[in-house]
Amino acid sequence: MKLNAVQLRLHGARSYKSAFLAATLGAFTFAAVNCNGLTPTQDTTKPIWPTKGWQTSSPEAQGMDSTDLSGLVDFGTKHSLDSLLITRHGKIVTEAYYAPYEAGIPHAVNSVTKAVISTLTAIAWKDGLLDTPDHKVLDFFDRHDIANLGDRKEAITVHNLLDMTSGFDWTEGLSFFTSPLAMEQSPNWVKFVLDRGMPNAPGEVFYYNSGNAQVLSAILTKLTGTTAFDYAKAKLFGPLGIEDVYWRDDPQGNSCGGYGLYLKPRDMAKIGYLYLRDGVWEGKQLIPKAWIEEIKHATVDMQWPLEPGLRYANFFWALPDKYVYMAVGHNRQVIMVFPDLDIVAVTTARGNYSFSEFADLVTAAVRSDTELASNPAGAKVLANKLLAVSTQKSTEVGPASSLSAAISGKVYKFPPNDLRIKSLSLFLGDAWPHYDLETYPRDTTASLMFTGPIGFDGQYRNGELVYHGFSDRFEGSPRVTASKGIWQGENTLLIRRLELGQGEPAERWTLMFFG
Repeated sequence: MKLNAVQLRLHGARSYKSAFLAATLGAFTFAAVNCNGLTPTQDTTKPIWPTKGWQTSSPEAQGMDSTDLSGLVDFGTKHSLDSLLITRHGKIVTEAYYAPYEAGIPHAVNSVTKAVISTLTAIAWKDGLLDTPDHKVLDFFDRHDIANLGDRKEAITVHNLLDMTSGFDWTEGLSFFTSPLAMEQSPNWVKFVLDRGMPNAPGEVFYYNSGNAQVLSAILTKLTGTTAFDYAKAKLFGPLGIEDVYWRDDPQGNSCGGYGLYLKPRDMAKIGYLYLRDGVWEGKQLIPKAWIEEIKHATVDMQWPLEPGLRYANFFWALPDKYVYMAVGHNRQVIMVFPDLDIVAVTTARGNYSFSEFADLVTAAVRSDTELASNPAGAKVLANKLLAVSTQKSTEVGPASSLSAAISGKVYKFPPNDLRIKSLSLFLGDAWPHYDLETYPRDTTASLMFTGPIGFDGQYRNGELVYHGFSDRFEGSPRVTASKGIWQGENTLLIRRLELGQGEPAERWTLMFFG
């Protein structure tokens, strides 16, 4: 049989991703108590600095309950988490990685990037590069090159950008990204934002706008003489011991302000810990305490019906009634800080959950500010849960198709399409089933090739960590693909494909072969 045609149907295409492209102790971390049931007393008056790596502890040694934390691990399974990490008193008490995601894979943190831009702005202010957060935004740009000038636009301050009250005409939400998409398709992202109309006066209305952060990234470049990424290496990532970092840039070379940063969960926790310690790291004040106090006491109402108590300040979200604040990225990339409990909680994920519910579960696991008695039974439950989530569960396995050999190695080419798939080849006849995928370029760069293994035993097969040209602003990101396939009849192949660390649900490729 000659199989010269294939029809591909792809489900779960990632609208957000199309806009934003967005050594551990094993698959989990916990610490067992000593055989005699005693652990050293934790002196919480002397902060621990995880610059060279995090220490780990049993939950009970830090006043938390292992059984309750195992329930938090279950919460992660229910809500499509890739990772969950809890620190208390400067030590990791729970660390889960949900298969097929693995600890060593950098994760897109999406709008957590905004919180890093905020942090860098605070550092620039402390260092005297920014005279005041009330500085007028247009002072940093050529007014002759900006459309729709007027009193409202002239009044925008850096503070307005940080509080999402700039007043720019913008369309962006949880499931629609009209303005960010248009910004990415423009030749100059910062100009695209600055040219917007002004339906509201600055400070008048909260409206979430990733363009605000892009403008602020450009301002940082003007203030520091370097990109936000390079400034962060010197002033933030370097001091915190964060090394494995990736950050996209815009056509003019500015670091992406609203998204585009990739971090590992342990490094996300370091950023949270810097805030937990009121901006101090190893005795040095990196961030002005006043900056963090403003976040703790955020007053800008986000007007979010799903969680009415949410407030906003300096690109951070806050739940004042829960005594927490957080850096938040699309699909629940979260760094949540509990100042009163000395806790930092981190999640990376592929879907949403209630911030309040998550905060309540973390808070409920706290029993004391000091060490609890050992809890061997609870420790065992937690260890078993952590092992279980790090281990893939096999799904249905179907019989192989007789077409496998006939289609292996063929190159199926596609005309230009919204999915940007240019060609696809399958290799199913050897010990390492895999695919080669070529995509149409978004701009003038060459098309990209992706190769990934396919599991036919009901489990995802993870590929290698690769980097697709960081000079290409659209595709430059760390990528690990994981795929599994099943034949649904003689000539229909279903492939489920995840891009691990991208924070998006699995794609479903339905391939129908015709003679």
